[in-house]
Amino acid sequence: MTYQTITVDIADHIATITLNRQERMNACSLEMAGEINDAVSTLEGARCLIVTGAGRGFCSGADLAAKGSRSISGGEGSYIALTRHYNPLIMNLARLNMPIITAVNGAAAGVGCSIGLAGDFVIAGRSGYFLQAFVNIGLVPDGGASWMLPRLVGKARATEMMMLGEKISGEKAAEWGLIYKCVEDDVLMAEARALATRLANGPTVAYSTMRKNILTALENSFAEALLAEAEGQRIAGSSADAVEGGTAFMEKRKPVFKGA
Repeated sequence: MTYQTITVDIADHIATITLNRQERMNACSLEMAGEINDAVSTLEGARCLIVTGAGRGFCSGADLAAKGSRSISGGEGSYIALTRHYNPLIMNLARLNMPIITAVNGAAAGVGCSIGLAGDFVIAGRSGYFLQAFVNIGLVPDGGASWMLPRLVGKARATEMMMLGEKISGEKAAEWGLIYKCVEDDVLMAEARALATRLANGPTVAYSTMRKNILTALENSFAEALLAEAEGQRIAGSSADAVEGGTAFMEKRKPVFKGA
């Protein structure tokens, strides 16, 4: 399918979604949110997803001034935009049945910060940065930021990001444990693709179940996490990849996972 605000490529079981509104620093319009939602539901043949931005930035935030968005303005309009468009996007990324890598080039601001942090592995270029700029215009963080940030970096640093509204560089984000790693800009996509290749050749059912179990553990009690692990082990253990993994272990060879 051809999209207007993103590009989608699938090769070697790796899907790459590139946010592509370079004239707006890839600001996420309602149209873009809808196209990303559509794309993540149709990644046939993919076993890992990379999300990145075209040009100088990853995503400069929500764009409610874009065509098709102008009827939505003010507090009530923001509520509608979030509940109908942006929140479903973040949830669909969280529920995706494959690992996600986000390759953050330049700004990841506002809801773009949330999209950037939606990756299981977040890799930032040296020029990349994360910004919760809402306070600078009298608004509050959204896109799941108030849930993600305290869990990623603790209350003090989450409060710093949200209440001071200052840029957190890729290097500092890595030091804080906010992201997986920070690399030089010119190797950002090479690093992302190398990791994606490893994940795309791994046990996809197990990866999908791990993603669900991590969310369960973050939201529920220890007892519930234990039960989710047991259920996850039943699902993963019934997969063809688990059979292959066990056989390869007994035969003292490297397993060849098929993602099923």
